[in-house]
Amino acid sequence: MGKTIRNIFLPVMLLLISAVSCASAESIGKIDYSAPSSWAYFAEGDDRPADLFLICPTVDMGSGGNLNMDISDEELRASFTGALNMERGIYEDVTVMYAPFYRQMTFPVYEKMIAEEGRHLEIAYCDVEDAFLYYINNLNGGRPFILAGFSQGAQLALMLLEEYFDDEDLQDRLIAAYCIGWKVTEEDLEKYPHLKMAESDDDTGVIISFNSEAENIDGSIIVPQGVRTLSINPLNWKTDSTYADRALNEGACFTDYSSAVTSETPHLTGAYIDPGRGTLRVTDVDPSDYSSPLFPDGVYHLYDYQFFFRNLQENVALRTASWLEAHERTSLRNAS
Repeated sequence: MGKTIRNIFLPVMLLLISAVSCASAESIGKIDYSAPSSWAYFAEGDDRPADLFLICPTVDMGSGGNLNMDISDEELRASFTGALNMERGIYEDVTVMYAPFYRQMTFPVYEKMIAEEGRHLEIAYCDVEDAFLYYINNLNGGRPFILAGFSQGAQLALMLLEEYFDDEDLQDRLIAAYCIGWKVTEEDLEKYPHLKMAESDDDTGVIISFNSEAENIDGSIIVPQGVRTLSINPLNWKTDSTYADRALNEGACFTDYSSAVTSETPHLTGAYIDPGRGTLRVTDVDPSDYSSPLFPDGVYHLYDYQFFFRNLQENVALRTASWLEAHERTSLRNAS
């Protein structure tokens, strides 16, 4: 696979090597991320202590046979922003938000199980990479930040972590990476030893990941049968199979494209990590009540954020505070 060399200011110029050839993306033109119109969120929020770089999940169903999204389509742009709005309440209290439009892979790419290779991934990732490098070089200004994405967004966030976060300065400014709704495996950690999974509710510079399923599910297009993913339980913040009772669930929130919470249910569900699959087994709900035409009953992929909304919201604030406190202590020691 070809490699391209790019410059990134961290605050000094470093040469970093791209693990994905961007020839296919460049052949159809690059997106100008210096233009605010290329962003669904561009510096949204004032006087927040940290930034958020948020990557949208799959919204284009590929009904026209396309395998990458046309970001000039106004209806798709509205859906793209709407999907981000469904998640924003988890992050917006403590972050200035950035979220780029990008030529994401459409849903048929996942159905065909070709989302981890080839031209369609290349186009999506290289757009996100370009946006991230523009953000770091021109917008971040040395501030701490959260990297986050759901589903395809989590897949692409993980790729950014793999490629760029072996740099100590960039890693140091990472509060956490919320890569929810995509698998992270032991093989990923072996290949990229700078990746660190979360082990508690307040560690920083770490990856938070889980995939929600009913207890009878043994495979999905996100975590195929025979694959073991790594997870942390968003109810008790443990990485083992300790059961978290529904009493720990501060609130399942079901949101709409305007970001409004249309309904909220405290203590909706408990959860535990399956020791074999590594997925998050969700209890206390009937799979038929959360069915979707996109996934079999019991694959709760669309509810990964919604089932645990208030717990995730609290956790984002806690990890941000933990990062700020640790760096304040370091600054005081250095000044003394």
